Amino acid sequence: MRKMCLLSVPIFLAGVALVLSGLAQEKIPEKTGQGSESEIIQLPNPRYESETSVEKALNMRRSIRTYAEEPLSISDISQILWAAQGITKKTEKLPTKWNTKYEWQGGYRTAPSAGALYPIELYLIVGNAKGLSKGVYKYIPKNHSLKKVFDGDKRTEIYDAALQQSSIKEGAALIVMAGVYERTSFKYGERAERYVHIEVGHIGENIYLQGITLGIGTVMMGAFKDEELKKVLDLPEDEYPLAIMPLGKMRKE
Repeated sequence: MRKMCLLSVPIFLAGVALVLSGLAQEKIPEKTGQGSESEIIQLPNPRYESETSVEKALNMRRSIRTYAEEPLSISDISQILWAAQGITKKTEKLPTKWNTKYEWQGGYRTAPSAGALYPIELYLIVGNAKGLSKGVYKYIPKNHSLKKVFDGDKRTEIYDAALQQSSIKEGAALIVMAGVYERTSFKYGERAERYVHIEVGHIGENIYLQGITLGIGTVMMGAFKDEELKKVLDLPEDEYPLAIMPLGKMRKE
């Protein structure tokens, strides 16, 4: 009897090892990266005319830091994002020296870009909007849509990362511009940093002027802790936060 028990020990241990081996080979769910299993929201079509002339919008443009406690509509958001980075002419022809590790969005956009390389990614942080739940979204120019990154109102966390500037908490939504330098340096080398930063200015002015036609105020912000903001938004390694623009309905005087 004792001999049989002794023989059963190695058999038992071999069985345990086999089970553990099987568990090791079983796929354990990994932390999903940005965009995996994301919800896609198709935005309303933008309009291409308004009653506000370019000259009037330029004359009225101001940096607005306080806003009315009103939600933005999804059509407002659609129009702002189109003005910032919407496609104005579709083409499948790649720019010269396009870095193929990135997806070509399929057209030229509302803001100029060195070499048509478009290194800026736009993130929309929603706190108070009709038709969109609170959360962080990434704008997809190719089909004028939003890809949800994650749920939840991140304005307070961004407020803390941005040196507690009150406009961030007051804004119904925020736009964060993130730069992908590698997209531009692939063609322009060391001058890429300059070109990317110039492009942030182009996009920012478009947002300012489009906001005037909608009664939406904004202000360009560059004061924030880069790594903290990158962490809050869970930005990919090659994306760097460059500017924050709160959005809110202008207060009636």
